[in-house]
Amino acid sequence: MKVVLASLIAVLAVLPTSARSQSGSMTLPPSVPAGSAFSIPTSGNGDGYLYIVGPTQAIKQSVHLGNPISFSAGDLYSAGAYLAILVTGSSTETQQLVVTPADKTSTLGFIAKPSRLPVGLHNGISGTVYLFDAYHNLILQPTPVTLQLSNATGVVQSRTVETRNGLAWSEMDSSAKEGAAKFIAKVGDVTSTRIIEQVPGDPCSISITAQPDGGKVKVQTAPIHDCSGNAIPDGTIVTFTETIGDKQSTVDVPLKQGIARVDMPAYKGSKISVASGVVAGNEILWEGGR
Repeated sequence: MKVVLASLIAVLAVLPTSARSQSGSMTLPPSVPAGSAFSIPTSGNGDGYLYIVGPTQAIKQSVHLGNPISFSAGDLYSAGAYLAILVTGSSTETQQLVVTPADKTSTLGFIAKPSRLPVGLHNGISGTVYLFDAYHNLILQPTPVTLQLSNATGVVQSRTVETRNGLAWSEMDSSAKEGAAKFIAKVGDVTSTRIIEQVPGDPCSISITAQPDGGKVKVQTAPIHDCSGNAIPDGTIVTFTETIGDKQSTVDVPLKQGIARVDMPAYKGSKISVASGVVAGNEILWEGGR
């Protein structure tokens, strides 16, 4: 702004003598929507110049006093407070011109978090929406925004939230069923979509059985699911622990087709247990073996 004003001062110093012999005034509108066509009435006689200087734009226009100064659609597109400076031969008039965002929403800034989360989390998914006009100005006028989350089960959660200072925000529950969920933000006919991946939660319970196998004991889990019935994905680590006296050995085994299997030494009187993460399963006291 300081650089622009310095340039204006330099311009004023070299205005033609014919312009300096005239004076006039202008009548500004209360505000102007960004990108709209508008005009500024003027009074007086003679010629001059109008400078409009703002945060990101600077416009210079020749003026014939007594005629309106016309601006075409798209001439002034960046919202904010501008200085309108009418320079005639014997006077300089300065007023403030306010450019507001356009009323119509053109694009949405939609942030959905997280992109991946476990099933069954209350308010686990958040959606934040920003509204912009066709010139990328943030729309501050309160506007209703509809947020919809469609889960793999066909269940749809819907919220309608009014923006405050250009922002709307809401939370949704993740589904009880694993799978991709479609998260949609909508204002009028403008939409934006994000995909949320919902994965199984922690194992709900783990149970193991043991069978002799020569000089070893074959231990395996039952199929492992989370508390909503979703199968825990293959590759999840299951830890088997065998304790005899003050000695202990552990084996980490990944799930394959929902089941973990391991062969362990068959020590009579040993205790065999299982866990995955913070979830522990049953314990077997092995009475067979060596």
